[in-house]
Amino acid sequence: MTSADAAWLQMEEPTSLMVITAVLWFDGPLDWERLTEVVRERLVERYPRFRQRVVKSGLLGTPHWEDDPGFQLEAHLRRTKLPAPGNRAALEALVGESMGTSLDFSRPLWELHLIDGSQEVGGALLMRVHHVIADGISLARVLLSLTDEHASGGAGRELFEEEERNPGTLVRLLRGAQTVVGSTRAAWKRGAELLAEPIQLMDLAVEGARGASAMSRLLTLMHDPPSPFRGPLGVEKRVAWSSPVPVGKVREIGHGTGSTVNDVVMAAVAGMLRRYVQARGQAPEDLRAVVPVNLRPLSEPIPRELGNRFGMVFLPLPLGLGEPLERLWELKRRMDRLKRSPEAAVMFGMLTAAGMAPTAVERVAVEVMRKKASLVLTNVPGPRRPVYLAGAKLSGVMFWVPMAGRLGLGLSIFSYSGHVTLGVAADASLVPDPRELVQGFEAELTAMAEAVKAAGHSPLH
Repeated sequence: MTSADAAWLQMEEPTSLMVITAVLWFDGPLDWERLTEVVRERLVERYPRFRQRVVKSGLLGTPHWEDDPGFQLEAHLRRTKLPAPGNRAALEALVGESMGTSLDFSRPLWELHLIDGSQEVGGALLMRVHHVIADGISLARVLLSLTDEHASGGAGRELFEEEERNPGTLVRLLRGAQTVVGSTRAAWKRGAELLAEPIQLMDLAVEGARGASAMSRLLTLMHDPPSPFRGPLGVEKRVAWSSPVPVGKVREIGHGTGSTVNDVVMAAVAGMLRRYVQARGQAPEDLRAVVPVNLRPLSEPIPRELGNRFGMVFLPLPLGLGEPLERLWELKRRMDRLKRSPEAAVMFGMLTAAGMAPTAVERVAVEVMRKKASLVLTNVPGPRRPVYLAGAKLSGVMFWVPMAGRLGLGLSIFSYSGHVTLGVAADASLVPDPRELVQGFEAELTAMAEAVKAAGHSPLH
């Protein structure tokens, strides 16, 4: 097991499970027998991790994988009855309940539920996979590799929405991350005495990656201010997601302001959080989001061993700005600056170091996230065209990574078939009704479109 993967085992806590959750809903019911065969052929037989369990070593030993001698596919595939009234709210409640339930570490760390009894959707799937197996982007690709281009079958090539970015940015981040990994391993060979000096270990981990200034920035960031999203966590989680928003609607706002689709959606998220804070009588202040950055090109085949290959950046969301367009332009400026930063590679190095040093460095990495950010924000690209699973047409997808660092709010943006959906996962003690946030997101997109029109910009010219 790589050190970066092992780090996600060490961050597991009862109130903060390191489990990636996906829910898929369909136009019609799924055939159980056909679904079972698809999972067997394209998941279990293709990727060994889904047949293996984690074996934890001693205090300083790295955990490792071993084949589960008693593996049975049927133990990981379950049929679940959706409680009445069988609508989306009931499905959201079921997904939220699952987020507070840990996986069984005596066997492979994943499970798939076929959910029956939904009236608003023809069928639904709930999949839970521990982060130690792979990162969110890789698992999204794995999950969508189960789908076909046609109802009759025939898996098609991957058709993911590429993130709008300078192609050179990913190359620079990937090279930096590779340097970080090499330097971290070299540092570890110097001996266990480095455990007593976590800062020294992290300094060595980022040599050659332009990481000194980025590391300094991470460690000296002011703590995020108090907000409704910060506080002690409980076991109970709750989720909600928006109605799919046509990408064309978002793109019109972007055309009118010189912004990308991603800029617009992120700005809408900032406005949504501002609305929520104001509704509770608090003055909105900027909050930081931990944003995972994929370090494995989408053109690169997924390795059979899967694993984690991503970094993280801290994005300050401009909640303090009251005008929607000002918030959008400031958000775009901050995003552009982060794209040129080695911060993602530095955080990859910190996670690698955390996996090597089970106590000191892991504690530093978690504290950086807990104190200096208020939420996790992910953006996962999906297929551009409709796809099918076990003969049923996929209508929508939502995907959440763990709220690492003892954070209480996770936001996910998923693009699929020309639409964007926002999902909210939250600690129930902090955000009792995540539907309020979803409504704020939808209202903020409308407000941004009206602001573009009022400012005299023409979205199409």
